[in-house]
Amino acid sequence: MNTLTTSKQGLLAVATAISLSLLAFDGHSKENVSKQSAQATQATQATAEPSLTALEERELLNFLRAQYDYFGAFSEGLAPVGKDNKWGFINKQRKMVIPLQYGDAREFSEGLARVHKDKDGKSGFINKQGQMVIPLQYDLVGDFQEGLASVARGNKYGFIDKTGKEVIPLQYRFVGDFKEGLAPVGKNDKYGFINKQGEEVIPLQYDEMNYIGFSEGLTVVRKNGKEGFINQQGEVVIPIQYDDADNFSEGLARVRKNGQYGYINKQGEVVIPLQYDSAWWSFSEGLAEVEKNNKWGFINQQGKVVIPLRYDWINGSFSEGLIMVSEANGYFYINQQGEYVIAAVPPVFD
Repeated sequence: MNTLTTSKQGLLAVATAISLSLLAFDGHSKENVSKQSAQATQATQATAEPSLTALEERELLNFLRAQYDYFGAFSEGLAPVGKDNKWGFINKQRKMVIPLQYGDAREFSEGLARVHKDKDGKSGFINKQGQMVIPLQYDLVGDFQEGLASVARGNKYGFIDKTGKEVIPLQYRFVGDFKEGLAPVGKNDKYGFINKQGEEVIPLQYDEMNYIGFSEGLTVVRKNGKEGFINQQGEVVIPIQYDDADNFSEGLARVRKNGQYGYINKQGEVVIPLQYDSAWWSFSEGLAEVEKNNKWGFINQQGKVVIPLRYDWINGSFSEGLIMVSEANGYFYINQQGEYVIAAVPPVFD
């Protein structure tokens, strides 16, 4: 489970996927990928970007690598780019539309992007015309989700609306983003959920919970070292019995017990046996990657291996029918039949 922490770094995670329109980096080292980043991708996918062919993606990626020190995902038509410790935004035609002037910048979400002037300075929000619409006054800010964004001064967190009004007071030690009308919050080492009126609708009683919040009506919670699922009324609907669990995606959730991974449905039934050494946190486009004996492949939602476990590394999950993989002879994009489509630019890991 991607658990709550007292840091906002989890909320600053960015998406990873093979499509450059969804590919993102952490803004401080090129192509630094993580599970948390991939979970954030699903929220990004809700806002469709114009598709690029694999060749166009590769050419654009090469351009970004050559021209900029850092770069992020294309979201709502623009991507943050950085050079010489200054950040701005370009479009897919490679035109600079917001000049390099910020100490840091993140992807647009719901028409606004978080920025700050100095590397360790205060944060605020700009619109796509580069106008400052919420002043640089917060120590940390999250993306706008469902009309609200998390903000912090010191170690106190709350929420603002798009006018900059603080609609939920800065009183929590942790907050996540709103999803399906609720946001996870925490203080005094206990966690629960609030609604958009700031009411604690699920009491702060859990030791940890998934910072992503609800997905498909359920979310993961942890108590006494085990994990299970609650619904939006706070009822435990899948017993708190697993060593690890992740939110539902396409009707299935990854779970772990005794060091082995499998998948359950929303009734808590094991539909794919717990038999893998590792597994991707969710299904995407009907497939999920699984690992055994240090080799990765893909299963479908019935648990059938549809692409053999032969790869050394897999990047995230399928996007627009393609995914990047690696094996002894290089990096490639493959399709959902396991066929090689095009050679890929190897990622750089710091």
